[in-house]
Amino acid sequence: MAYDNDNIFAKILRGEIPSHRICEDDETFAFMDIMPRGPGHSLVIPKKPARNILDVDPASLAAVMRTVQKVGRAAMKAFDAPGLTVQQFNEAEGGQVVFHLHVHVIPRFSGVALKPPAGPMEDPLVLAENAAKIKAALEAG
Repeated sequence: MAYDNDNIFAKILRGEIPSHRICEDDETFAFMDIMPRGPGHSLVIPKKPARNILDVDPASLAAVMRTVQKVGRAAMKAFDAPGLTVQQFNEAEGGQVVFHLHVHVIPRFSGVALKPPAGPMEDPLVLAENAAKIKAALEAG
């Protein structure tokens, strides 16, 4: 399947759709998931077009994983989370819904189940607060 330049994440990268930005560099962009499965659920995407892990340039994939690690550490610190779930899905049969490579970064807590996928949209004020918490943890190192 071909990459669709009109997918929602491509539109976010172009600034056509707002997002709650956490961080970005020349190769990646991290932002809050609007339908979080838990507090602090964020997404990391490459800036270069890639449908999923099956067609991404290896250098872009490496950059994504560097950002996943950085955001994961900051999210755990920001939410005082003892664990972290990292998820990535490929093609519809593999659970992928948005066809731009993305990695889910979700702080985890003992005894707290994840909310179902594609659940309700979070209040934008909560997303902004959560993004600010992760940004502060990134800045603190």
